[in-house]
Amino acid sequence: MSFSLLGTIFLPLAAVARATSLATRQSGSTVTANLDQRYQTIDGFGCSEAFQRAVQMSKLSENQQQNVLDLLFSTNNGAGLSILRNGIGSSPDMSSDHMVSIQPKSPGGASSAPNYVWDGSDNKQLWVSQEAVKRGVKTIYANAWSAPGYMKTNGNDANGGTLCGVSGASCSSGDWRQAYADYLVQYIRYYLEANVTITHLGFVNEPDLSTSYASMRFSGTQAADFIKILGPTLEKANLSSVGINCCDPEGWNSQAGMLGQLSSVDNYISTITAHSYTSSPGSPLNTRHRVWQTEAADLNGAWQGAWFSNGGAGDGQTWASNIYTAVVNANASGYLYWIGAQTGSTNSKLIRIGGDNVTPSKRLWAFGQWSRFVRPGAVRVAVQGAPSGIRTSAFQNTDGSVAVQFINSGGSATNVQVKVGGGSGFNSSAAAAYVSDNSHDLSDLTVSLAGGTAAASVPARSMVTVVLKQEPTPG
Repeated sequence: MSFSLLGTIFLPLAAVARATSLATRQSGSTVTANLDQRYQTIDGFGCSEAFQRAVQMSKLSENQQQNVLDLLFSTNNGAGLSILRNGIGSSPDMSSDHMVSIQPKSPGGASSAPNYVWDGSDNKQLWVSQEAVKRGVKTIYANAWSAPGYMKTNGNDANGGTLCGVSGASCSSGDWRQAYADYLVQYIRYYLEANVTITHLGFVNEPDLSTSYASMRFSGTQAADFIKILGPTLEKANLSSVGINCCDPEGWNSQAGMLGQLSSVDNYISTITAHSYTSSPGSPLNTRHRVWQTEAADLNGAWQGAWFSNGGAGDGQTWASNIYTAVVNANASGYLYWIGAQTGSTNSKLIRIGGDNVTPSKRLWAFGQWSRFVRPGAVRVAVQGAPSGIRTSAFQNTDGSVAVQFINSGGSATNVQVKVGGGSGFNSSAAAAYVSDNSHDLSDLTVSLAGGTAAASVPARSMVTVVLKQEPTPG
């Protein structure tokens, strides 16, 4: 008799004991995951293929397409990412890496009948979404960088400008808030027709920044002005299950400053979202909603794939720790890297595409140490007895399994013993452990189990995830 978790086979206690030689189990700090002390629910970990990065993926051979999709989303042989962030296009064409709009030309005015155009591709993001769904992804976040230019004060989807009709943004062409809400609803409908359910919707990206590509300025007050239209529009379209995300500014602190201005539309908001470029998540935001860190990356560092080289911004270990800080210290329910896979020579992605070759970085496996074993719906629980200098966290999944993470940034190995306390009397009857470091990518790690306590050694400069599970009660 055996049972599995995300493709890993767990054996009954006797078999585990034979396989791992309990007589040689390690001593060490005893870490207890306390199921009675619970924190936030996890929605997942993910990435984006916006701005035609999905097009780059589609140009790979069929074998390599499937390889890169597995690396990103498979819970068996990849990172098991569980959130995909798509870009809602606003540009009139696909020149450069622009995301083409579903209504490239103005219909004539704010109250004119729309003239939508759907190419069945969405800059190849629909294909990536369908492939991600096949691999178990259930959370699709559709995020607009800007409204189409004809809906904005500057007449351009780039270079900032504001949506006509929000406070302080009047235009001779009229109030485009309803037209923009209808536009976003139509985008969701196109995906539904292709059997992809968009679960979360964002109407602006980095509203505190004007760029030469798609961008739109919004204050918190202006965002609230639009949400007052968007919320009822989703409800009228029978899409109230789609959560409204807001507001994806450049940094965590910027979003904290916007929260007070969103109070009038608090009931319409599903998730608070922020990036990590100008400030990173270090403490919880003052909101009752779940919070996601939706974009972070080492944008300019030269490509390197190591787990640890010099502790730099591109190291896998750095990103394992970044996720820890966001989830444990800031109570984030979601954490996304900028791009999953693309060409180029920087660390802005998790996987590098070169010709028909794909090269995963250790940043991908850092994400995988979390995403493969902390699945959507998991709840963070308290840990007691964490060894000094080892970042330690724990989560209980919806199937009852408990995943405990150890990040060892030191130069020597640390022995740990892991058990579960609280709850309804959790008694660990199977254990598995996985390690990523300079030599391993989510590789099996030796673990022993006796009396409900698992024992393992956490190598120097590594991340280890220990998964404990109760054997199902017979009959």
